[in-house]
Amino acid sequence: MPADAPPLAPGFVATAEAAADAAGAVIRPLFRSALLVEAKGDASPVTEADRAAERAIRELIAARFPDHGVIGEEFGAERADAEWVWVVDPIDGTRAFVTGRPLFGSLIGLLHRGRPVLGLIDQPAAGERWLGVAGRKTRFRSPLGGTVGCRPCARLAEAELSCTSPDMFRPEERPGFERLRAAARRVTWGGDCYAYGLLALGLLDVVAESTMKPWDWAALVPVVEGAGGRVTGWNGRPLTLESDGRVLAVGDPALLPEAVGLLGG
Repeated sequence: MPADAPPLAPGFVATAEAAADAAGAVIRPLFRSALLVEAKGDASPVTEADRAAERAIRELIAARFPDHGVIGEEFGAERADAEWVWVVDPIDGTRAFVTGRPLFGSLIGLLHRGRPVLGLIDQPAAGERWLGVAGRKTRFRSPLGGTVGCRPCARLAEAELSCTSPDMFRPEERPGFERLRAAARRVTWGGDCYAYGLLALGLLDVVAESTMKPWDWAALVPVVEGAGGRVTGWNGRPLTLESDGRVLAVGDPALLPEAVGLLGG
């Protein structure tokens, strides 16, 4: 845990799990069904599943911790200046969701004074869940198998790199990512939050992305770091609500200096 963070109350973890259960109950019946899809301003698809799942999460948090803040993708921020703030993305990877690929997930994070201290990645279609708490080893359950623990990989030349899409980079960011891509063993595309879960299982080594909002990364930090990895900005510094949206995750912390140098800070 960060030095200035009080111990997490047992109810915090239980609330994150219950919120994921509530979201999953909304999402599963709609997965691979005929959905009415809208287009948001950023051209990402939004479904009723997004909105209904976030409502379910918010209602549960409000009932248990009415003094906590919430920041969510669909319904914005409430009490964002509170000591404890939940950060929610009901369906991270909506393009995967609406095209029937089980690479999306529900993200539920908790910040204490702006620092991620709890994170949950839930893949409701496959029944997989990662739970990270700062200072503790990440927990994982899945009918598909897998063991928590980032693998040793001290050289980018041996690293598996992942990114959701090359289209997420701004023009000025592309050269840095291309340098990283050229240095890595290979790159795989697609995955959204699921890629960070795979990194926490030692199946990937680096994820580099951009244009990420707090609800895209807040839950990922405790999961990856509880498996032995690191999550920072492209500058190698911890992510905050004021970060520029550029996110770098490495399984082996020894990769961080080289990756930051190639990305250009």
